[in-house]
Amino acid sequence: MASSPSDPIVFAYLDEPPFCFPREGGTAAGSDVELVTAVLNALGIASFETRLTSFAELLPGLVDGRWTITTPLFISQERLERVDFSLPVWALADGLMTRQADSAHLTGYDALARDGRSRLVVVSDQVQEQTGLKAGIPDDRILRVATQEDAVDLVRSGRADAYASVAMAHRGYLALHPDPKLAVVTAGAAMPARGAFAFAKSAAGFRRRFDEALGSQLGSAWHRSMMARYGFSPDDLTL
Repeated sequence: MASSPSDPIVFAYLDEPPFCFPREGGTAAGSDVELVTAVLNALGIASFETRLTSFAELLPGLVDGRWTITTPLFISQERLERVDFSLPVWALADGLMTRQADSAHLTGYDALARDGRSRLVVVSDQVQEQTGLKAGIPDDRILRVATQEDAVDLVRSGRADAYASVAMAHRGYLALHPDPKLAVVTAGAAMPARGAFAFAKSAAGFRRRFDEALGSQLGSAWHRSMMARYGFSPDDLTL
């Protein structure tokens, strides 16, 4: 196995601040972009391509070779059967984005299940879909969309009552798109879950080199300062 890919490095990302988001001119920004840049630079890779994609294409594109690395996502047994993961880079809890008027009573997945009428929207195939089902929300009250923007639009318009994702992603979205009619609540007693960069299983050698460089960055003064600029707390980085 070669120690690094022979083709140019392509980093696939989502429009999901503060982790990643596109800037004018086609470049990408966000905490994940800064971290992957630092790691690749440490490996002697001075430049790489960033490619905006949808969540539905994130892992399929990795498996079929359209990109080399994906933005970090939750580690799950199902995903481990398809791809390999780097060292974990954060541990984050779920949150619900709701309309401000509903935030007092829609306080988590269990509250949505008990309500009997409220509809939950998720981005298809994200782990929050299964979390909602396990909490007792009926399948016919779970709406599935392709993007973060689609989900927010459903809540804002009243076609859905809550949008489940990582609480940090909700806060990042509202920081860039303030809306006093929307609120973010923690998803009940949901425990933080670990997230990591993903790689094709055929790239095991490169992933090991990446992990060596990543390990020297995680927890460093630069890393903690950089993540704090995007709103992450020390607890979010405690793995």
